[in-house]
Amino acid sequence: MTTRHEVIRLLYIDDDRGLSRLVEKELGRHGYAVTCASDGDAGLDILVARPTEFDVVALDHYMPGREGLDVLPEIIALENPPPVVYVTGAQEGRIAVAALRAGAADYVIKDVSEDFTALLRNALDEAVSRRRLQRENDEAQEQVRLARDRAEAMLREVNHRVGNSLQLVSSFMSLQLRHLADDGARAALKEAQARIEAVAHVHRRLYTSGDMASVAMDEYLSGLVDELTTSLCPDDDSPCIVLTVEPMNVSTDQAVSLGVLVTELVTNAVKYAYAPGLGGQIRVTLAPHSEGRALLTVEDDGPGLGDGQVRGTGLGGKIITAMASGLRSAVEYDGEHRGVRACLAFDL
Repeated sequence: MTTRHEVIRLLYIDDDRGLSRLVEKELGRHGYAVTCASDGDAGLDILVARPTEFDVVALDHYMPGREGLDVLPEIIALENPPPVVYVTGAQEGRIAVAALRAGAADYVIKDVSEDFTALLRNALDEAVSRRRLQRENDEAQEQVRLARDRAEAMLREVNHRVGNSLQLVSSFMSLQLRHLADDGARAALKEAQARIEAVAHVHRRLYTSGDMASVAMDEYLSGLVDELTTSLCPDDDSPCIVLTVEPMNVSTDQAVSLGVLVTELVTNAVKYAYAPGLGGQIRVTLAPHSEGRALLTVEDDGPGLGDGQVRGTGLGGKIITAMASGLRSAVEYDGEHRGVRACLAFDL
């Protein structure tokens, strides 16, 4: 309800001059500043000429020329119109229903008793209060939207800076590689560089995307595989990385874990699956697995695991275990596959 010390500006549209004077007098005692219009067209002219002056409108149904139901849609169509309380002397409910459907905030049955002005005042108070609450809610929603936009802009900038910083570290590694003669050191540094690139690619994807909460895996893995091909398989006789991925979105943390997993598993396949110069395929597949789950598979057609142990220094295996654990899962190796097939099922 409105407070009694607040002046409410009312436009009262009614051809009954006696009732208009009564409304002006009675509502004036309760903090209303009442302007009267003798018909709908006159009321519309006032609203158009003074669009921000009125807090609420009371509109009569039966008037010469055009009825209230003819005028109401034109009031509602005005830019930022005040709420309209429909006034009618008819007892037929269909008129009130039609007014509400046309956009009226409320309706009041008109008579010459004091009850009419009291009921009208209550309806007007309620209409003004609802409009105020709606505006306050709209303003609050706008503030939330602005705050969210600012937060997303800041997060996008953070991802941009992180991506640039990781790219800078990767560039430093490239410079260092040129000065290393030891093949073991060069291989280790190159693997570390690939891991950093996998994480950097997530951040680059985030700051160029409109969605800060998730990563489109088809786009992300496509870019990551291109980078792995350039760094790990640069020659024509190098293994070929073949990607098959169905469109799906995962969280940022999941994307980082999956990117590092793919990097480690592809790196192992490049190193151990095929003899130098023989080439071969390394297939990376990501697809829905079951309700709410997906399956990542990295496989080759090499000699397989032999004794069942993953080859290498053990660091890659620890990284794979850690990344899979972050996805609340584990990598399993298919013993029936003639090469190496690593599978990881995880919740989306």
